[in-house]
Amino acid sequence: MPTETRKTSRQTAAAPAGDRDVVLLSGGNPQIPKGSGDKPVQAYIAALQNWKQAVVRRMDALIVETVPEVHKAVKWNSPLYGVDGTTWFLGLHVMTRYVKVAFFNGKSLDPMPPVDSKTAHARYLHVSEKEPLDEAAFIAWVKAASAIPGEKM
Repeated sequence: MPTETRKTSRQTAAAPAGDRDVVLLSGGNPQIPKGSGDKPVQAYIAALQNWKQAVVRRMDALIVETVPEVHKAVKWNSPLYGVDGTTWFLGLHVMTRYVKVAFFNGKSLDPMPPVDSKTAHARYLHVSEKEPLDEAAFIAWVKAASAIPGEKM
């Protein structure tokens, strides 16, 4: 019996994430194994393509500069940032036309990040080629978000 072939939105990127190629999911988000620390986050960044890689690399650097004691992990194919290693104040996810920055308790920030969420406490920031990162606002949100309790995930 012949097997059915299905088309998917996955593509393979040649990325320096070891001896294997990284699968890019819909929107170009890399499929990176779950892991704690900087190494999986850097593998995620290395697998990104075009302008998205530069933006996420810069955000990662700004987060580390703003919160030197930051803990990093990759879960659900998204980098997460926290201060205690068990709760998280920020997550990144690559979409087709923008990078979504999730401030998990963003509704507690003043001013709040601009994009609302269906989640009770979250707010988002979308960064694209047409709407670049406002570094001063981003740094202020990162500093404030890291000072309040994070979300357990």
